[in-house]
Parts: sequence; C-alpha cells; structure tokens
Amino acid sequence: MKKWLAGATLGSLLLMGGCSLLQEANSTLTYVNEATGYINDAGALAQEVSDLVQQAVTDKTAAKELQTKLQKFQQELKDFNQLKAPDVAADLHQQVVTQNEKLNAGIELYLKGFKDGLLDPALAQNPELLQTIQEVSSLIEQIKKLGQ
Repeated sequence: MKKWLAGATLGSLLLMGGCSLLQEANSTLTYVNEATGYINDAGALAQEVSDLVQQAVTDKTAAKELQTKLQKFQQELKDFNQLKAPDVAADLHQQVVTQNEKLNAGIELYLKGFKDGLLDPALAQNPELLQTIQEVSSLIEQIKKLGQ
C-alpha cells in the first residue's frame, strides 16, 4: 500500500511538472503569435506611412488617412506593450516596449504636426518614425525565433 501511495504521489508530481512545462510552451507560442501579428502590422504601417507622408503634405484625404492609420497603430502598440511575456521572452519584450515608447513619441509628433488638415512639410523629411518601426521589427524577428 505504501509503495502504491508513493508511486501515485511521484506520478502526480511528474504530471504536474509536465503540465507546467506545457503551459510555458503554450504561453510562449501564444506570445510569439501575438508578436508576429504585431510585426506584420508594423511592417504594413511602415509601407503605408512612407507612401502617405509625402501625399499628406498636400492632400487632405491622404492626411486624414495617415492620421487614422497612426492612431489605430498607436492603440495596437499600447495593447502589445500590455502583453504578459513568458519568461523566455521577457528581456526581448522589454526591449520592444522601450522601442515602442520611442515609436509612440514619433507617432505623437506626427499627429501633432497636422495643421489645417495637412501634414507639416518638415515632418515629411523626418525618417525617424520609419527607422523606429524597423528597429521594432528587428526585435520582433528575434521573438519569432523563440517559437521555432
């Protein structure tokens, strides 16, 4: 009876330990999927912004579209920052959050740079926002490798 109880206890402990590992793997996979979606959206934003910025200087429709895209991505950025990263991705996530803060400041600069429905031409010459998006993208690529 004691052997059976000891065996059952040991089996339960091993099973619980295995569940913990499985939960961590699932958490990592979920996080990598969220990060992948975010990077895809960031890449799309970079492409769209580079096209719209020049147009937004002279075209109010393009300016409004740029504002909308920046505001939408700004919310997505904040949502991503709120994700709970698994332990294996915690350092990378913090690096992305730091870059996202820089990106958010760049978006705010652009959003405040609209006058009379058009983008300030000086901002159209500022490549910093696109560079920051690229920096975030490179960090997310490292996170994607965690899921492999």
